[in-house]
Amino acid sequence: MQQHKHWFGLPMNLFWGYIAIAVFMSGDGFEMAFLSKHITDMGFTPAQSALVFTVYGLAAALAAWSSGVVAEIITPQKAMRIGFILWVVMHALFMLFGLGMKNYPLMLLFYGIRGLAYPLFIYSFVMLVVQNVPKQQLSSAMGWFWAMYSIGIGCVGSYLPSFTIPLIGETGTLWFAIVWVAAGGLMALVLLRNVGQASSKADLPPKEKLKELSRAVTILFTNRNIFLACLIRIINTLSLFGFAVIMPMLFVGRLGFSMSEWLQIWAVFFFVTIFTNIMWGILGEKIGWMRQVRWFGCIGCAISSLAFYYLPVYFGHNFWLALIPAVMLGITVAAFVPMTAVFPVLEPNHKGAAISIYNLAAGLSNFAAPAIASMILPFFDIVGVVWAYTGLYLVAAVLTLVVKVDQPGHSTAPHYKLANELLTKNTVQ
Repeated sequence: MQQHKHWFGLPMNLFWGYIAIAVFMSGDGFEMAFLSKHITDMGFTPAQSALVFTVYGLAAALAAWSSGVVAEIITPQKAMRIGFILWVVMHALFMLFGLGMKNYPLMLLFYGIRGLAYPLFIYSFVMLVVQNVPKQQLSSAMGWFWAMYSIGIGCVGSYLPSFTIPLIGETGTLWFAIVWVAAGGLMALVLLRNVGQASSKADLPPKEKLKELSRAVTILFTNRNIFLACLIRIINTLSLFGFAVIMPMLFVGRLGFSMSEWLQIWAVFFFVTIFTNIMWGILGEKIGWMRQVRWFGCIGCAISSLAFYYLPVYFGHNFWLALIPAVMLGITVAAFVPMTAVFPVLEPNHKGAAISIYNLAAGLSNFAAPAIASMILPFFDIVGVVWAYTGLYLVAAVLTLVVKVDQPGHSTAPHYKLANELLTKNTVQ
C-alpha cells in the first residue's frame, strides 16, 4: 500500500472524495425536514407518508449491508458511479411521475429504489478509504468521513432548504437537490478515477464474486469478534436516533420549549459532531481504539444520555442549560468513530464483507432505537427509555473488554486473556 500525505489524519490523495461526500449528502438531505409534510399536504394520509419512508429505509438498509462487498468486487469507483446515477434517475422519476402525477404506487416504487443509491455511493467510498489508507491511520481517516457526512446531511442539507423554500418553493427545492447530488457525483467520478488500485477480488469469476457477497452474512456468525463489534455499533447511535423521537415529547410537550428551541438544541448536537468526529478519529490512534470506545464512547454516552433527561427536568425551561447535554452527547457519541476501522481489521482477508456488516449494524441501530422506545414508553415513560439506552451503553462497555482487535502500536491481547492466564497459572508469556 502506497504511503500518501496526511493533514491532521485526512488522506490528501482522497481529499476530493471527502468533499464529494459532503456535497452529495447535502443534496440527499434537502428533503429531510419537509418531504413527509409535503406528501401529506398533497392529500395523502400520514400513514401513507410513513410507508413511503419505511420502504425507503428498508432499501437503504439493504444497500448499506451489501455496499462494502459490492464495492470490493466491482471496485469502489464503479459502485459510486452506479449509486450516483441511480440517485439522479430515480429522483427525477419520483418528482415527475410520483409527486408530479400524485401517483402513490409510483412514489413508493421510485423513492424506494432511490433508497438504494446513497448508501452505495457513500459506503463505497468507505471501501476506497479502507483499501488506500494504512490500518494504523484508518481511525482518523474515518473521522473525517463522518465529519463530511455531518456537514452534508446535518448542516447544509438541513439549513439550506430554509432559504430556498421561500424563494423557489418545496417542489423547486426538491429539484434543486439534483444539482448538489450531481455536483458531488461528478466530482467523485472525475477526481477519484485514478485513485488507488483495484482489489484483487475485482478480477474474480462471477461464481467467486457471489461467494464473496455471501460473506456479508456468514462472517457475522463465524467471527465472534465481528459479532460482538456489531452489537457495540448497534448500541453506538441508540441515543442519536432514539432521542430524536422521544425528546421532543419531553422538551416541547412537557417542559415548555418551543419546537424552534428544540430544533436549535438538536442542531447544536450535530454541529459539535463535525469537530468531534475528526478529534476522536485522531485520538483513537493514540489512546487505543477499543479503550476510547469503552471509556469515552460507552461510558460517556451513558452519562450524556442521563444528563439529556435529568438536567432539563431539574432546571426546567432553560435553553442554555439544555445545550450542555447536547454538547456532551455530541462529544461522546463521536468517540465510537474507530469502530469503522475495527471491522476491516477484524476480517483482513474480507474487508468488503466486514464493512458491509458495519453498515448493517448502523442500519439496525436506526431501527432498534425507536423500536426500544415504542416498547418501553407505554410502561415506563420517557425516563424508562433513557435508562434502557444507558444500560445498553454499559453492556457495550463490557463487550469492549472481550473484543480482540489487532491495532498497530497497541496491545492485541484481550483483557480477559490475562485473567484466564492467572487462573490457570499459565506462565507462557
